[in-house]
Amino acid sequence: MLSPASPDPSRRLVVIWALFSVFILVLLGRLLYWQVLRQPELVQLGQEEHYLTRTIYPQRGAILDRQGWPLALNLYGYDIFASPREITEPLEVAQSLSMILDVSPGDLLSLLSIEGPGVTLARGISLDAGEKILSLGLPGVETVPLPRRSYPEGTLAAHVLGFVNIDGLGNYGVEGWYNHLLKGEPGSRGGEEDPQGLEVIAGYGSYVPPQDGATLILTIDRTVQHFVEQALEQALQDSGADSGTIIVMDPQTGAILAMASRPTYDPNQYYETDPQELFVNPAISQVFEPGSIFKIITMAAALDTGLVNTNSTYEDRGTILVGGRPIYNWDYSARGTMTMTELLKYSLNVGAATLSTRLGAEKFYEYIHRFGFGELSGVDLAGEIPGLVKVPGDSLWYESDLGTNSFGQGIGVTPLQMITAVATVANGGYLVQPYLVQKIVSTEGETLFQPVIRRQVISPKTAQDLTQMLVSAVPGETSLAAIPGYTIAGKTGTAQIPIPGGYDPVWTLASFVGFAPAEDPQFVIIIKLDRPTASPWGSVVAAPVFRNIARELFDYLGIPPDEVRLAGRD
Repeated sequence: MLSPASPDPSRRLVVIWALFSVFILVLLGRLLYWQVLRQPELVQLGQEEHYLTRTIYPQRGAILDRQGWPLALNLYGYDIFASPREITEPLEVAQSLSMILDVSPGDLLSLLSIEGPGVTLARGISLDAGEKILSLGLPGVETVPLPRRSYPEGTLAAHVLGFVNIDGLGNYGVEGWYNHLLKGEPGSRGGEEDPQGLEVIAGYGSYVPPQDGATLILTIDRTVQHFVEQALEQALQDSGADSGTIIVMDPQTGAILAMASRPTYDPNQYYETDPQELFVNPAISQVFEPGSIFKIITMAAALDTGLVNTNSTYEDRGTILVGGRPIYNWDYSARGTMTMTELLKYSLNVGAATLSTRLGAEKFYEYIHRFGFGELSGVDLAGEIPGLVKVPGDSLWYESDLGTNSFGQGIGVTPLQMITAVATVANGGYLVQPYLVQKIVSTEGETLFQPVIRRQVISPKTAQDLTQMLVSAVPGETSLAAIPGYTIAGKTGTAQIPIPGGYDPVWTLASFVGFAPAEDPQFVIIIKLDRPTASPWGSVVAAPVFRNIARELFDYLGIPPDEVRLAGRD
C-alpha cells in the first residue's frame, strides 16, 4: 500500500504567515483606532477621571449708605467638605463632627460612605464652628472659608435692602434687584489627583480667578433712615396704628433718603421671619386708597388745563350727584361759595368731584396717568406693582368713579407713587424716576446714576400756584404740621378701608404728604398710618409725624429758617 502524502511544509508556512499577517493588521488597526483616532477623547476621559475641580466663590459686593456706612457686607463662615477615600475611620470622624455641626453621627456616616472624590458635609457654618473643625486636623476633612451676608444695622432699612439666602441669591429690595451685579462671577481651581483621590502637586491644573461683585452706594442716608424709623415707631405707639409707612425723597432728583415700614424683620435672621409676607415692602408692593391727599392731583389737573385759577370759586351745596351716586363732604357740611384754596383747606369732597366732572373723564384720567398712577415708577427695587386705576371702558369702572376718584376713593396707589406725584408739584412740574442706588463701583470702574426726568406733567406756573395754595391750606387744615419759621406745603388724608361689599365702618388710613421749604423744596415726606385707634384723622395722627421728621431734616441738612434763608430777596 501507498502511504498518505505528507503535507507540504511550504503550504503550511503560507497559511501560518497569512494568519499572522491578519493578526498584525488587526492589531495595527486597533492601535491606530485607539492611539490615533480616539486619542484626544481618551486623554480627556483620563484627565476627567483624575481631575478635581473646586469652585472659588467671589466676594459679594457691599451695600453702603450715601455717606459710606456699611448696610450690608460679608462675614466669613465655612463650608465643610470631605474626601471619603482619604478617611480611614469614618465612624470616628462622624462622631467628632456631630456635636459641632449639630448633625447626627448616623447622617454624617451616611455622607462619608458615598462613593466619589468628595462630599459636602455642611454649608455656611459659623466662624467659631469652622475653627473648631480646623483645630481637629481630621484627615480627609476640608474647611473652606465662605463669605456670609451680614447686616450690621439689624432691622434698619430691611425692606430697602432685602436679604441673601443660603444659596447666595438676593431676595427682595436692593439685594434682589441688583443680584446680578452684587453676586460677582465664581472662579475655579482644578488639579490632577492620583488613584487614591489625592492631589498630585506636580500634575497639570487650572485656575480661573473669581470676579468679586460690585459695591452699591445708596441714596439712603443712615442717619435720616434712623430717625425716620424712630418716628414711625413712636407714631404707631401714639396713634395705636397697627402698621405704617414713611418715605423721604429729594423732589428735585427722585433720590430716596429714607424708606421705612412697620412691621419689619431682621435680614440677618430672615429664616426666622413669620409670616414671610413681612419680606414684602409696603412702600412699593401694597396699594391703598389715598383719600384726600389725592385732591392735590385733581387740583393740579384743573389748574393746568385752565379750568380754574387761584381766584376761581364754586358753590358748595354739600352734595353732588355723579353717575347716580350722591357725594358728600366728609363732615356733611354745605359751605356755600368756596375758593380753590378753601377747597383744599377744608378738604371738600364735593369741590373735588365738581372739578373732576367739569374736566371730564378723558382729561381727568389723562392727568392721573401723567402723574404716574397705574404704572411702575421704575424704582430700582424688586417687587414694585403698578397700582390700580380703573378708566372708562373697563368692566369695573362706573360713572360715579369719576367723582369718588377725585378725592382718592376707589383708586389704588402705592406710597411711592403718591410721594413721586407730589414731588412733581414740588420740583416745578416734572415727574422724576425714584431711585435708591446712586453709584456702582466695580472692577470695571464707577457708574454714577444720573437723575431721570420721565416727563413734564404740569407747567411750572401750575406747580407754583398749587404750592402756594397748599402753603395757605396747611394752617387751616392742621396746625399740627406747621413749623414756626418755615413755609410748609402739604395735605392731609383720611381714607376709608375697602372691604367686600363696601367700606369698613370703623377703621381708616390716616396720611399726610408735604414738602419744605415751600419756595425751594429740599425734601418731600409721606406718612401713612393704618387703622389708628387714637384718632381716625390724618390731620391728628399723621401731621405731627411730618412736623417731627421735618424738624430733624432742617437741622440735619442745615436748612435755616425763612427769615435767614430769604434775606435779601425781593
